[in-house]
Amino acid sequence: MDLSHQIPGYQFGFRPDHSPNQQTLCVVNKILTSLEERTLCTAVFLDVAQAFDKMWHTGLLYKLKAILPGPYNLPLKSYLTDRYFHIRYNGTYSDCHEVKAGVPQGSVIGPLLYLLFTADLHTTDYTIIATFTDDTGLLAVHRDPSIDSQHLQSHLILLHDWFLRWKIHVNSAKSAHITFTRRQATCPCISAHNPDSSERRQ
Repeated sequence: MDLSHQIPGYQFGFRPDHSPNQQTLCVVNKILTSLEERTLCTAVFLDVAQAFDKMWHTGLLYKLKAILPGPYNLPLKSYLTDRYFHIRYNGTYSDCHEVKAGVPQGSVIGPLLYLLFTADLHTTDYTIIATFTDDTGLLAVHRDPSIDSQHLQSHLILLHDWFLRWKIHVNSAKSAHITFTRRQATCPCISAHNPDSSERRQ
């Protein structure tokens, strides 16, 4: 079954005729164009923590059910559910616990499941997004630094709420915000969090 139409064009990971070099070229070309036009390109590079280990089974199965017919969906449900683990330490075993997230390490289908799980990542008309599996580059270009940061911030808020809904954690320590420009200007700081989200209210 061909699922290539389900994968967005900005995703360069684990797809035929795609590579991390193409993701890099997409980002670099946007930056170079902005430098040539003397605008500001402000960018955020996000790192998802333990992407394959933390993939939420309930959310993944919900999405698979919406895009796959039953004959394909049921085997995948069987593949993901009713898995258990225990820990052995000094010859003693812990109790068994159900595995509710992640795909088996080294599995052939794991990358495809992650691409399908994240295929509905939010996009906007004012930003460029380029991803290689879980590594995400998000860029905004404008002559006004305040508007530039506002566009990027608006997209980040959408992504933050999406990450919360689907139980995906972004590693802040490995994520970065940087502005590329030849002008004497700096884009205002942005936040990876949505101040109106339930996470902040709790």
